[in-house]
Amino acid sequence: MSTPFRYGGAANQVADLYLPAVVDGVRSPVVVLVHGGFWRSAYDRSLMGPLALDLADRGFAAWNVDYRAGGDGGGGWPRTFEDVAAAVDLLAGVAADHPVDLDRVVTVGHSAGGTLALWTAARPGLPAGAPGHGPSVRARAAVSLAGVNDLVAGHAEGLGSGAVEALMGDDRAAYALASPMERLPIGVAQLVVHGSDDDVVPRSQSTTYAAAAAAAGDPVELLEVDGADHFDVIDPVHRAWTQVVDRLPALGG
Repeated sequence: MSTPFRYGGAANQVADLYLPAVVDGVRSPVVVLVHGGFWRSAYDRSLMGPLALDLADRGFAAWNVDYRAGGDGGGGWPRTFEDVAAAVDLLAGVAADHPVDLDRVVTVGHSAGGTLALWTAARPGLPAGAPGHGPSVRARAAVSLAGVNDLVAGHAEGLGSGAVEALMGDDRAAYALASPMERLPIGVAQLVVHGSDDDVVPRSQSTTYAAAAAAAGDPVELLEVDGADHFDVIDPVHRAWTQVVDRLPALGG
């Protein structure tokens, strides 16, 4: 079972809280889930629902975030990013009445959500006045599952039939604030996951990013899953997801 919490007036400005069975007085680590779908309005947080249930069964609290999409979804830069920031910051209030541990928050995003998961972890390093600056809740680590980790490269490659341009436009200054690649070093541990058979997001989005993060001094692990496709990494019974969950405690979750 999940409980919805609203952080704005739009239909998809909502996040669902999944709680595990807990012993009285024990607060659960939190995994923030951010769905993909190339930031298009046809997709929502239901994509991550199976992972949220699996995490709760494993003793984690899952915070499954939705957001306004780009294009006709009311989002785009900076609104989509501000939505995710507001949803994560809402956890500060949720923790007053629910047993969640805000000192153990890990963001996990798939595909387009990988951008947002890494960006959320990078918020403490954003300049004053930038969208998302000054987080109320800080992530200890971030996980990108087949993520779009370099928006500049994604724009140049026409990734997702122009999905990056539809989200961001052509303002180079905006990319400098939004793209995880541009925000390195993020300053937290990162797990970057990609399947060898992914034909939606190029493997280079993970390999190049992970190398750059390591060169910048961030603690980062690149996990390449042989035989996995774009959606295997969010299948709760696939070995790709099992490998991710096994690493969450070491990441801070």
